[in-house]
Amino acid sequence: MREESWVNRLWRRIAYDRSIGFGFEHVGLTTLRFPRIMALIALAFTILCFTQLPRANVDGDLMRVYAHSGHYYDAYERLSETFGTFENDIYVLVNSPSLTDPATLEKVRELAFDLELNEFAVGSMSPFTLRKPSGEGGSVPAVPEGMTDFAQVARALSDLQQNDPMMRNLITPDLTGMVLIMFPNQAMTKGDGTKAMLVSLREMLSYYEGDDLQIELTGPPIWTSEMLNAAVDDQIKFTVYGFALGALIALLALRSLTGALLVAATPFVAVMWSMGSVIMMFGSFSFLTIIVTTLVIVMAFAESMFFIFNWLAYWRDGMEPHKAVDATLKLVGPATALTTLTTLVAFVSLYFSPGQGVQEFAIAGAMGCCIVFLCLMTVMPLLLKMALQLGFKLPRTPSFALNAPVPVAWKLATKLGRPITVLSVVLVGLLFVPYFLIQPRFSLQDFMARGSDAMSAAEEIDQGVGGVAPLYVRVPLADNDPNLSTRDFETLRTVHEIIEGELGENKVISIASMSNYTDNGFSREDVFDAVGPFMKRRFITEDGTQGLVTGFMATIIESDALKQMVARIDDKLADAGIADAEIGGFRVLTTFATDDIVRSLQISLSISVVINIFLIGFAFGSMRVAVASIVPNMFPILGTEAYLWLSGSGLQLTTVIALTIAFGIAVNDTIHFLSHYVHGRREEHRDHLGSVKNTMERIGGAIVATTVILCVGTIIVAFSELPQVALFGTLFVLSLALALIGDLFMLPAILVAGAKFFAPLGRIRVRTADHDPTPDDPTGDTLTGRGPYPVRPEP
Repeated sequence: MREESWVNRLWRRIAYDRSIGFGFEHVGLTTLRFPRIMALIALAFTILCFTQLPRANVDGDLMRVYAHSGHYYDAYERLSETFGTFENDIYVLVNSPSLTDPATLEKVRELAFDLELNEFAVGSMSPFTLRKPSGEGGSVPAVPEGMTDFAQVARALSDLQQNDPMMRNLITPDLTGMVLIMFPNQAMTKGDGTKAMLVSLREMLSYYEGDDLQIELTGPPIWTSEMLNAAVDDQIKFTVYGFALGALIALLALRSLTGALLVAATPFVAVMWSMGSVIMMFGSFSFLTIIVTTLVIVMAFAESMFFIFNWLAYWRDGMEPHKAVDATLKLVGPATALTTLTTLVAFVSLYFSPGQGVQEFAIAGAMGCCIVFLCLMTVMPLLLKMALQLGFKLPRTPSFALNAPVPVAWKLATKLGRPITVLSVVLVGLLFVPYFLIQPRFSLQDFMARGSDAMSAAEEIDQGVGGVAPLYVRVPLADNDPNLSTRDFETLRTVHEIIEGELGENKVISIASMSNYTDNGFSREDVFDAVGPFMKRRFITEDGTQGLVTGFMATIIESDALKQMVARIDDKLADAGIADAEIGGFRVLTTFATDDIVRSLQISLSISVVINIFLIGFAFGSMRVAVASIVPNMFPILGTEAYLWLSGSGLQLTTVIALTIAFGIAVNDTIHFLSHYVHGRREEHRDHLGSVKNTMERIGGAIVATTVILCVGTIIVAFSELPQVALFGTLFVLSLALALIGDLFMLPAILVAGAKFFAPLGRIRVRTADHDPTPDDPTGDTLTGRGPYPVRPEP
């Protein structure tokens, strides 16, 4: 007989002579073989991760989410480096029914000067910092000092509000409100500097607040601070409640307090390992990576429940409990390795989408998947054996409520298998319609904490002065004149008029908006001297190579409206021959970058689904298994997208992430189901229907329990103060609930209806367990003849 080539041996090893877990379950087999060494390694890593926890913090920089996300981020970076931006400015909204009272006005003037002198400020803008050319080679305050009656104050403020473009955006038409803007020192506000700045400001402002003055703070630093506080509070609640609810459900399911603690122990260790790993990898959490902790909790609880259910089932069947731990690890290990790979694929697919935040989330999530698997293969068997040593007794049979849906699902599958299969296929086909119709959407308020005082103040500014959210147009200049040549002035004026046509009269500032001074005989150099060097840098670079036109729009604006407006501005700039001008700003960045990221994530989701279905087929050595998994795994994703489309929510950043990760986790139940089914066919020699029924009876309750744990552990996320995080939780739970329907009702019906199609699965060559069997181990390898079952001859 000719010796087999090394290529054929390698292919056979990859394709057939392996387990469905591709051998990764050997981590668990190593634990069984060297328990003390593995326990020491696990303990050492646990201690290392615990030492990292004091460094835990959440980075409140929202720009971290969008960093390196493409053209609009690059434009924003260029804009910031050239001119600075208004994006990190603090807005102080001052309201007073007696603002035109000279005494009240002087009090506000004093507040404005204190604001400018604050240690965290590099400058400020208010009616009191603005100066007008005096006509004598100098300048005078735009709001005269020493006014003595209401009429004088009213005339001065009305003149500014009506004739000065900058003040139009800072003084309300009814003269009862005024906006003061502080420009923070960016170097001092890094890290915890923002928190210290807000404490300093609130302490200063409290001195001026009273019956005559109502003062509110708003602006991006306030918003991100509120988001950060909400995110940290959420994470504490999610972790505590997630553990408590998971343990409670495990207690109700197992009817054993010790059993519930054993289920909860592995998730606890997994969370500690994942938190320590994220801190070591990134130094801090972000608004996205902080979600990984909750995902690790629910994934670890679900896999722990599968492990415990199988272990107790072997024990109740008469197997010695220590050997039952070994048998469970050998049977569940390969399926768990495969579920880890599918979830890993879902996370890794996110990495190829633009945006540093999404990529960090993908890495953190991938690490979390691996950590959950390692904990299950090491910590879980070690804890179970330790519990047995300490006298753990077999608990009562699981709660009837968990198994109640199983007989119903089996009866429907046997009586209505074909109609349910046809209905499922048609339904999934119809759900592709909203999949292609749904569009990305971005809304700033969805990122803000509910009941945000800063957002309320921003809305009040929108209503009072029409908004102060900036939209920038950076314009290259031809003559490089620091005081602006006539030709460059005309270019800026053209851009100014285009933006003003979109945002409204006096809602744009640039050097062209100073025409009320230049028309009265003042030179542009006089005007620049009057506004001061700080504000001059907001109009033109020191070398005169670039100019800036800034429009102010409402803070609350729909993404579609903003995209349409930017498109119109682009067209008008091109028509005017200024095609090299660049539109930017935080709202423009977040809207367009979110659009790009979401579309990329949607593609990643589709690729993830295809790869995972193929991976399942390859892992089992039969594409028939992949075919069986298509409908139950597509149904939850398409169903959830249909909900988003019908509700008008659209695709947002966290919604696509939720869908991708929910798919990766939801497919786990399908894999465990198919693994048990194929194991029954291949190694227990059951017939097709007998294997389906035995699988439902053996793990149906576990599927229900794990889904309940996943849903309950994640539903608390739906109560987050941050709408985006809350939506993530809602969609995650909806996807998992639909996945339960797919795995418990659709999948068995498909298997029953396709009895002839799935008949060959009893002869697949890959193993559903990989081990050295013991005499009473019911997971033997029939292809090699090892184990209690006789060899089934190949047809």
